[in-house]
Amino acid sequence: MADEKEFKQTDAQLEYQHHDGTYRKQNNIVENPLLRYTDEQVIQGAELFTKDKGLDEYRDLFANAALVARDPDGFNHIPSLSADERQALQHEMDHKWSQPKMLYFAMLLCAIGAATQGWDQTGSNGANLSFPAEFKINTPHNEPGGPRDEWILGLINSAPYLSGGLIGVWLSDPLNHLLGRRGEIFVTAICLVATPIAAAFTKNWGSMLAVRLVMGLGLGAKAATVPVYSAEMAPARIRGALTMGWQLWVCFGIFLGFAANCVVMNTGRIAWRLQIGSAFIPALPLALFIFLIPESPRWLMKKNRYPEAFKSYLKIRSAPIIAARDLYYSHVLYEEEKALAEGSTYISRLLDCFRIPRIRRATLAAGTVMLAQQMCGINIIAFYSSTVFHESGFSERQALYASLGFGALNFAFAIPAVFTIDTFGRRALLLATFPGMCISVLITGLMFLLPQYSHAPAADGTGGVFSTTRLALIALFIYIFTIFYSVGEGPVCFLYGAEVFPTIQREQGMAFSVMINLFFAAILGMTFPPMLRTMGNVGAFCFYAGLNLIAFIMIFLWVPETKALTLEELDQVFSVPTKSYINYQIQHTLFRRNIPPPRPVDN
Repeated sequence: MADEKEFKQTDAQLEYQHHDGTYRKQNNIVENPLLRYTDEQVIQGAELFTKDKGLDEYRDLFANAALVARDPDGFNHIPSLSADERQALQHEMDHKWSQPKMLYFAMLLCAIGAATQGWDQTGSNGANLSFPAEFKINTPHNEPGGPRDEWILGLINSAPYLSGGLIGVWLSDPLNHLLGRRGEIFVTAICLVATPIAAAFTKNWGSMLAVRLVMGLGLGAKAATVPVYSAEMAPARIRGALTMGWQLWVCFGIFLGFAANCVVMNTGRIAWRLQIGSAFIPALPLALFIFLIPESPRWLMKKNRYPEAFKSYLKIRSAPIIAARDLYYSHVLYEEEKALAEGSTYISRLLDCFRIPRIRRATLAAGTVMLAQQMCGINIIAFYSSTVFHESGFSERQALYASLGFGALNFAFAIPAVFTIDTFGRRALLLATFPGMCISVLITGLMFLLPQYSHAPAADGTGGVFSTTRLALIALFIYIFTIFYSVGEGPVCFLYGAEVFPTIQREQGMAFSVMINLFFAAILGMTFPPMLRTMGNVGAFCFYAGLNLIAFIMIFLWVPETKALTLEELDQVFSVPTKSYINYQIQHTLFRRNIPPPRPVDN
């Protein structure tokens, strides 16, 4: 008993010191906190862990796992490991993509749910060409009631993102607390099956608006949970690629939505109803199969259900030694976070995102990346591409096919990002692609200055021939913009927000980040129709080119790299003061001065 008490004091020292660590200078990886302690201390801590958490039958396994967690690359020097354990660890190191099928099934199932978000955007995109006339909200801008109708159309398009950003994302924490990650995803999936179908049967714009506001509750809560669940399930070395399945399948949903728009465009007056209603399709398998995959081990750990957490890890890791290593390492770091958050409430944990320096910096970085997605202008195309193409001279049929091309490119170029995001890094991809987006959006706007007709229409407005050169150049530079987006901001956005927050504040931090994203998506959706009429295509696209430039500067100053770090190791990255980080980026990157990187501080 005395020995146990004595070690508990040592074990407290084993808990991750929240701001005590150093960068390894050569590879910029944060120091493993367990390296500061002897093998005997680490083993003793693991033995107490198994006794306290109901895992006593795995005592020897966790003792070895703790030693591996202490020095992941030096496992061959741990004599107590069996040959099978060494082989499993070596295989993990040599073949990072060799993971259990259950892990990939879980990632696939969650990613399919993301397609709902993309499909909804494109369903309303195509429907914008016809449902305003049926609901009598298509008055021309220069006639009485025209500006009002434009704002109504914008509000209907942005309604899911408005309610999702202001209310839906904040439902994620209580739903996660009560139902777990899987239960929360199930509830939101049911919502996203029902609401598109209901929207297809609406009779006026008011009921359409109401249904889409309810849809937003499901979209917001789902968007705040699915990336977190994916990040908590994925191994650190491939976390970026697996978690970005969210964005990949949003892109896939966008593509399928545009394809559905083209399939049903000849069905007459019900075409827009089919376009909007079809968005239920990707949410259906999510609702049906979500309980076939394991619960998040980190959520179970928060509920002190460690045996269940270990069982979850066993299903998504390739060997027991790897599952035990990941569970123990997460536990050691989580205990410190829990101690820091002792006695906290939902509101206090949310406020921590702004008053604790380490978390505030993560909030700033995640919010910047989320806001940048809207600033780049991608949702101009996702919400209104059919309208933009139609007004530039395409027929309605051609506009739908041109939008399908946008969706195809968006999805196709998101695929290679799966393999590059953990190689080049999040920050590097953002900084490399935003200049390209800025230039392509600017040129798109300038293309509208070209002559609209190759053969001018007669005095009565008939007989004109639109310039194919102008139409082709507009489509070309929209497509180039899409390619830059799909390999940069697209895959990084939700991944970055899901991985930068401590476990205790993860729901609140992600909810706030998603709120930023969805709220400004709503602002974009509401303002673009009147902006298009007031500023014209040239002014609107040039405006977003300027926002791309501003977003690039914000990312350069406020968004650190997170590539290849465990979720818990990110503490040290965000313990660097913002002023020090900005000064380093300016001095080292811009002026090429050889100065040491900024160090974390105790705050």
